[in-house]
Amino acid sequence: MSRIQATFARFQNQGRKALIPFITAGDPEPGLTVPLMQALVAGGADIIELGVPFSDPMADGPTIQRASERALAYGTSLRIVLGMVREFRKVDADTPVVLMGYANPIESYDPMGGIEAFAKDAASHGVDGVLVVDYPPEESGEFTTTLKANGLDPIFLLAPTSTEKRFGEVAACGSGYIYYVSLKGVTGSANLDLDEVAKRIPAIRDKVGMPVGVGFGIRDGATAAQVAGVADAVVIGSRIVQEMADAPAKAAETAGRLVSEFRKAMDATA
Repeated sequence: MSRIQATFARFQNQGRKALIPFITAGDPEPGLTVPLMQALVAGGADIIELGVPFSDPMADGPTIQRASERALAYGTSLRIVLGMVREFRKVDADTPVVLMGYANPIESYDPMGGIEAFAKDAASHGVDGVLVVDYPPEESGEFTTTLKANGLDPIFLLAPTSTEKRFGEVAACGSGYIYYVSLKGVTGSANLDLDEVAKRIPAIRDKVGMPVGVGFGIRDGATAAQVAGVADAVVIGSRIVQEMADAPAKAAETAGRLVSEFRKAMDATA
């Protein structure tokens, strides 16, 4: 059982819901990434989604696009991101870390060693799962097999437009949890329809047989608490990234405070 699977199994027994904050590795500057990860955990994060910066993040809105641009300006590569996870593991052996990003950095990571080289390095550096936005399940057979062979969970997205056929495809190759994109649009979008989320989650959970985390459009504790009432996890990204961008000198303090606020709101209504 992976660290991710063990976390959700423990929370199911406790009746708790997981809080999964997202930050972009290398933003606001590379030296802050590991302290930021530690601050997220101190604030109440249960799993960390660590964004791998990419020049064309198609699923991300302006806030996270700008974060990728700042990280890339510092030269933050996938190899550097793995090094950050390795440094984090020196002080935290328990909190699961999921890399979230796009295919290009993975496919160019090691032209000779291919996906196998990436998977081995990710696992040895302490990564627990990988979510690649532009790897659809029907084209990910080799990738998911390689990840699983190295003890990594391949995590997939589902959306409001996903069909039951897609549910089955994701169930066949994914593991760890499902990331449900709660609305049509990019990260940071508004207009989250909580009633629609509440209708969709039970059907997804039944079909895929694994926990469902909900992200996109969750910007305050009250909304997070409502989502936690129907989902297994709440994913927070753009709000944290934007507030850190507004006060980069206090990035770790800001991230920890925000996560603590979301955690308290979720726990208060559990």
